[in-house]
Amino acid sequence: MEFDKNQITMVDGNNAKKTVIATGIGNAMEWFDFGLYSYLAVIISKNFFSQVDNDQLKLVFTFATFAIAFLLRPIGGIVFGIIGDKYGRKIVLTTTIILMAFSTLLIGVLPTYNEIGVWAPILLLLARVLQGFSTGGEYAGAMVYVAESSPDRKRNSLGCGLEIGTLSGYIAASILVFALNISLTETQLNSWGWRIPFLLGMFLGLFGLYLRRKLEESPIYENEQRELQKHPTREPIGVFTLIRFYYKDIIVCFVAVAFFNVTNYMVTAYLPSYLEGVIKLNGTTT
Repeated sequence: MEFDKNQITMVDGNNAKKTVIATGIGNAMEWFDFGLYSYLAVIISKNFFSQVDNDQLKLVFTFATFAIAFLLRPIGGIVFGIIGDKYGRKIVLTTTIILMAFSTLLIGVLPTYNEIGVWAPILLLLARVLQGFSTGGEYAGAMVYVAESSPDRKRNSLGCGLEIGTLSGYIAASILVFALNISLTETQLNSWGWRIPFLLGMFLGLFGLYLRRKLEESPIYENEQRELQKHPTREPIGVFTLIRFYYKDIIVCFVAVAFFNVTNYMVTAYLPSYLEGVIKLNGTTT
């Protein structure tokens, strides 16, 4: 078989590091917003589900709204995956961070149940749906972009940058919520203080958007587009084709991620709220 040198994709190592930084910061912003909701779940339950008398039931409704985002993530991954294959990885990364910044701002300015009634939890649910949809495209799109922009020998190590961004977002959210707990009274935090982190999240999203707009398209994607222009009759691989030939890999990944996320969100999301809302520990203690 004749070797085609055009199939080789040259990648600049320095540009790959810049790519990881830009995508990692944007990814940190995405999970910063997710972390805020989980850490402030007790306060959110009081503001948006105040019609419920039982505090534990309020938490159930609040985390049900939190969980709805996970149902939208696979859909977001599929939709933005198709967009990324057709129009490029960069447009996916810029679009998802805009959607996340907007939905985060929306949560921060939403009226409470006492102000607009049942529309408050409905709008909160819609904001969470938008967050979940954008996050589904964000992580998958960012991981593909980093993988396609990294040298072969450094792909694994550079790919870890996204997970570092995820954990950094959670840590930043916890630090900010802790700072609010020690600087504001309980009345201030419950009435308006909880909105501050969501408003700050919007500016963090704009900063991430600024960085991502400066990114170039991934080298592998550009090479693939050139090949498609040479062979316009070649059909791209569809979703159902991937499921047909790689269903075992999909199942393994699904189970592995499910186990990881159950333990992860049990500790980072539910446990702090349980200790504060049910056990009645002080927010600074948790």
